[in-house]
Amino acid sequence: MLELGVCYYPEQCSRDLWVEDAQRMVELGIKWVRIAEFSWSEVEKTPNVFNWQWLDEVIDILGEAGLDVVMSTPTAAPPKWLVDFNPDILPVDENGVTRKFGARRHYCFSSEKYLEFSKSIALKYAKRYGQNKYVKAWQIDNEYGDHDTILSYSENAERAFRIWLKKRYHTLDALNEAWGTSFWSMNYNQFDEVELPNNLVEEPSPTHLLDFYRFSSDQVCVYNQAQIDILRENAPGRKITHNFMGHHSAFDHYKLAENLDFASWDSYPMGALIHSNLSDEEKNKRLRTGLPDQPAFNHDLYRHVGKGNVWVMEQQPGPVNWAEYNQSPADGMIRLWSWLAYAHGVDVVCYFRWRQVKFAQEQFHAAILLPNGQPDQVFYEIQQIVEERKLLPKDQSRRQAKIGLVYDYQSRWCNEALPQGQDYSSAIITSDWYSALSKLGVDVDVISPDAELDGYEIIFLPDMMLDNDKFVKRVQNADVKLFLGTRVGSKTENMHIPDQLPPGSFGQLIDLKVIRVESLPPYAKQIVVFNEKEYEASGWRESVKTSEKILATYKGDYRNGGAALVGNEKIRYSSVKLEGNLLNDVIKDTLSWANIDYTKLHEDIRVTNRGDLTFTFNFGNEAVALDILNEHEILFGSNEIEPIGVMVRRNIS
Repeated sequence: MLELGVCYYPEQCSRDLWVEDAQRMVELGIKWVRIAEFSWSEVEKTPNVFNWQWLDEVIDILGEAGLDVVMSTPTAAPPKWLVDFNPDILPVDENGVTRKFGARRHYCFSSEKYLEFSKSIALKYAKRYGQNKYVKAWQIDNEYGDHDTILSYSENAERAFRIWLKKRYHTLDALNEAWGTSFWSMNYNQFDEVELPNNLVEEPSPTHLLDFYRFSSDQVCVYNQAQIDILRENAPGRKITHNFMGHHSAFDHYKLAENLDFASWDSYPMGALIHSNLSDEEKNKRLRTGLPDQPAFNHDLYRHVGKGNVWVMEQQPGPVNWAEYNQSPADGMIRLWSWLAYAHGVDVVCYFRWRQVKFAQEQFHAAILLPNGQPDQVFYEIQQIVEERKLLPKDQSRRQAKIGLVYDYQSRWCNEALPQGQDYSSAIITSDWYSALSKLGVDVDVISPDAELDGYEIIFLPDMMLDNDKFVKRVQNADVKLFLGTRVGSKTENMHIPDQLPPGSFGQLIDLKVIRVESLPPYAKQIVVFNEKEYEASGWRESVKTSEKILATYKGDYRNGGAALVGNEKIRYSSVKLEGNLLNDVIKDTLSWANIDYTKLHEDIRVTNRGDLTFTFNFGNEAVALDILNEHEILFGSNEIEPIGVMVRRNIS
């Protein structure tokens, strides 16, 4: 059953409120309380002088009230004294400017000094609270990558990068061949000559840049694993997580989470809308609901990252403070987002935060309580959730979907290293494909390239640019269909064009070779004919040679009749960037090809399943009448789903 939690900052409010806060949390229906992720300077105000009393007291108050504590290691915000004594722990941006103290995440993952400081403070927290009966789970650090802090161009990073390259390539000949240094006279004679790929006259070798991304990701994983090891030894039996962020791909979340017990992520749909690529008109339409499929996509992604175990560690409770504009969600949206999370497999939703802070950077960030302690809107929506969850059966688990959508972090880095088009965004392409599927009322699993494929009817690869022979072999051995987007398999591990031409190893499944690619400006509309209908497309186009069945063609004065979509019984390949109506209709046709039933939903409606329960969500401002079959029992909501409404039904046939 859905459990609820809250992020709590006792160090930011009067001690006189702690007991009252804990009691009110319990009365509201809260079970979990995350604390202490920014508490380092409160515990260790000066070097090696510790004040644990306040944190001991808070944990006792929360636990005795009946709450379970998620303790955090405080390494996301090192204190001023540490920075002053060790300024080389600070990160350096792409322009070579050192990023100073005064906010958070002011450390470089390649600083060996900071790694030791982090291990030291994590060990002290773990020894003190690792076996505390009220501390039931741990969060490591906070939001890796926030404020663009994965990539650091410090001297520490340069030294560590050279060591990483030696381990990867062993010899300079291997590195020079991989990086293509014969181009532009870029040969290296020793590893210590290699510099970081910033502040160059021209763009770096794409392999140089890709390796820097790989290295930077590995540094985060090493850093995280060091704290996992400490917690495993000193906090036995406690579950460990890290709170990821939505749509941040600067490090490999799958790899980092290999030894976590569950994944968690921080859900802020309002900011995601404002920072999206939608037109102003579309943003205005979704101003107070956010994008219907943005939180759902991340729930599905982090459910896979967490090997089926996922929380929302921070759920937006109202307006935030950090976006370009910070609008309020519609009344009822926090309830909708909470049930949406549960429907997509999330077990715990924690709201950020308990009490709105009266000072510092996040004064405008809403919370469950106003600064004076009065309830804000989300308080009443949580009350409603608590009552509604009594109506649902327990032990309902998210089942494997028939559809898998591959999300590959290394291919994201490949696309960033060699975009070949100013507005080419693999992130947008993946989101658009997921949304096109969601609009048809089908469940989707977001999976890694290493995922098991048994049980899936079809796998979609929107942007897996990096060739993957192991994945292809698994597809060959599985009873599953495959749909490939443009650029899939177009680069080897070293960012070279495959000898057999794109789509590389995928050519074992389909007789097709990509012989030319082009990126096109938005005004250069291409006409694609699919199922006797004409569609406009732009952004990316490929010319291919194939003996396979041609399903869609280009129409126009450039290579008229060229193949835009081809396929056989096992696999389909699109040589055009799919978007808009073309994407929607190709997706529908592809689902029919894979024998998967779908329903075209009202534009504001989304449907998904957890166990025997079907959840329906209305992201619009008007009621929508639903055609619900008699073999379903409505547990709450109604056939005419209200604006910003939720309806849950159970199959009784």
